[in-house]
Amino acid sequence: MIADKKTDRETTVTSILQDIADASAREHARILDGLRTYVRAGKDGEAAVQSLFAETAETLGCTVEASSYNPADVRMIEEFAGEAAIDPQARTSIIARCKGAGNGRSLILFAHPDGEPVTGTDRWRHDPFAGEVEDGRLYGWGVADDLSGVAAGLQALELLASLGLRPDGDVLIASTPSKRHARGVSRLMQEGMTADAALYLHPAESGVGLREIKALASGQVEFRVIVEGRQPPTTEPLQTAFGHLGVNAIDKAFVIWDALKRLDARRGEEVHHPALHGEVGRSTNIMMSHISAGDPKRLARLATSCTLGAALAFPPPEKLSDVCAQIEAAVAEAAASDPWLSENPPRIVWDSGTTGAEVPGDHPLLLAAHEAIRGVCGLEAHVNPMHTGSDIRNPMIQKGIPTIGIGPLCGDLSQNDGVDEWVDTEDHVRFVGAVAGIIAQWCGVSKLQA
Repeated sequence: MIADKKTDRETTVTSILQDIADASAREHARILDGLRTYVRAGKDGEAAVQSLFAETAETLGCTVEASSYNPADVRMIEEFAGEAAIDPQARTSIIARCKGAGNGRSLILFAHPDGEPVTGTDRWRHDPFAGEVEDGRLYGWGVADDLSGVAAGLQALELLASLGLRPDGDVLIASTPSKRHARGVSRLMQEGMTADAALYLHPAESGVGLREIKALASGQVEFRVIVEGRQPPTTEPLQTAFGHLGVNAIDKAFVIWDALKRLDARRGEEVHHPALHGEVGRSTNIMMSHISAGDPKRLARLATSCTLGAALAFPPPEKLSDVCAQIEAAVAEAAASDPWLSENPPRIVWDSGTTGAEVPGDHPLLLAAHEAIRGVCGLEAHVNPMHTGSDIRNPMIQKGIPTIGIGPLCGDLSQNDGVDEWVDTEDHVRFVGAVAGIIAQWCGVSKLQA
């Protein structure tokens, strides 16, 4: 219930959401100007973005804390990554704490300030660090990944304050690194950050913006299988005529390939998640995505090593360890059936892996998001289950905190080799309003004392 403590007058959810919608429309220019300042700060790197976030939070009356860490030191829970995947440089998270006015439920908002390494800006039509607006799009390096999210949490608090409202429950807003296995939000959880629920602020990359909610994240494991062969017994530089006397690693790799395809077919029949099946007709996949062997400049030489690369997506509640065990068993069984591979077993290299998580469809947090998007934005949202590896999983896996994600329409992301990354201006303004609406419903709000 949203209450006015000063007059003890009950206010309906519909009314407060309409007030937020009206306020976001009035503050349209200011909200976009605020986002533009983050794009401009991005020219000086992640530290400048974090400094801007901290300064803005302090002006709103938040208590601000900084937490520095090394990603390699973050304890992995239901996930793993090889050393080559982790950027080991020291990182810093900034946490803004807004103390609640009463006994409402607490909420974490989190987003990541780090973007892709800046390259290829000469191909951009817009200045990547000016926040230019054209045809309803605000352009900027990292604006969709994830400066829009970094800006929106504090902007939502400011929007509530403009209406004379303060959250009843504590609101913690974290600008915390995520790229290249930075695991900032996991580190904060391990340091003690907790709340009754969490909201991941990140523009949607599926082309529908605020019409979707992230409430399910499939798990994923990326791995390679390395198969060794044997040179034919010759010193001739051209080995084709002797090929039958050697062991071609490509031939043996296809023994493993077939085994993984059989595992994929079996899992496709046995593993079922209704949301994933309803969306794409299947709940799990093994995708063979890479093969390397031999020397493309020496085609008359036998390949003595072959590497298969693959990724496997799997739904909750499957566990990462169980899925990895299935891969190991399939490879071992195939090797045991082959005379060469049984004596020269393939080697599996585990590159990275995460376990999935989800929020039930009837959870109050998810219902609050639907209502806020409907009441503030005039949109009907649906849960998009096709977000493998989304960061919504981290609070759920780390501490069992129910977590969902929302964000505005965006496109041409630099991480996807896009040019002129953008966020829809109207959707970012609606995004800020929707976040404010979720805070109001989940935490409750009270009138600021005069």
